[in-house]
Amino acid sequence: MKTAVITGGAGGLGRALTQALVAKGWHVVVLDLPGRELDAAASASVSIHDCDLTDPDAVAAVCRRLRNECASIDLVVYNAGITQIGLFAETPLAAHRRVFEVNYFGAIHVAAELLGPVRRSGGVHLAISSVAGFAPLHRRSAYSASKHALEGFFRTLREEEREFGVDVLIAAPSFVATNVGVPQQGESGIARPGSAPDGIDYMDPAVAATIILEGVESRRPFIPVGRVARLAALVNRLSPGLYARLMMRNIRKG
Repeated sequence: MKTAVITGGAGGLGRALTQALVAKGWHVVVLDLPGRELDAAASASVSIHDCDLTDPDAVAAVCRRLRNECASIDLVVYNAGITQIGLFAETPLAAHRRVFEVNYFGAIHVAAELLGPVRRSGGVHLAISSVAGFAPLHRRSAYSASKHALEGFFRTLREEEREFGVDVLIAAPSFVATNVGVPQQGESGIARPGSAPDGIDYMDPAVAATIILEGVESRRPFIPVGRVARLAALVNRLSPGLYARLMMRNIRKG
């Protein structure tokens, strides 16, 4: 039985990915913050570990257990993340640091600990990025910057790990309906993913998970998730200026 490790796998898109992998016969290890969502994720096919990804020592301890307990680690999904909604001029710089600690450093803490097992299995690193990882997104300067950094890291890791038979893939959803209506956290604008009131053409998380795992099965280096993401990738590549104008027009309508 193959094993996948999913950060942020207890809720939202992570939960949908967990459920889809279990349905395909995988064993899934979920890393997430402690709480009811994580407890509810446990089953015969799902092992749970509470872990704050911004704490390198905690990540090292959990990953050491996984290296000892798992016969193989065939897929690592870097899904955990937060968003931040607000104009840069009105956003405290501490919010930028917090978004990077979770979205970027949280991912590379795990990647550093699990390079060896994924090499041994000839497995896959899968980064869950966003349309904001390759294009601008209004009122998301911190989030967009963190996802651009995430993509830069994993694109480079792809080349470094190629000689070990490892694939490094990037999935880029647009807006996934995981926490619609969940309020932002205070003046900093930090919020759970999928909670933005100005989102465009929200996708169901189960649909997004299906698209992502189809991309994993075919080992596609870049997986745009859904109609909006596919169009965004095409238009931004052909005409960044046009993309920016369309993005502003549509997000203001939302």
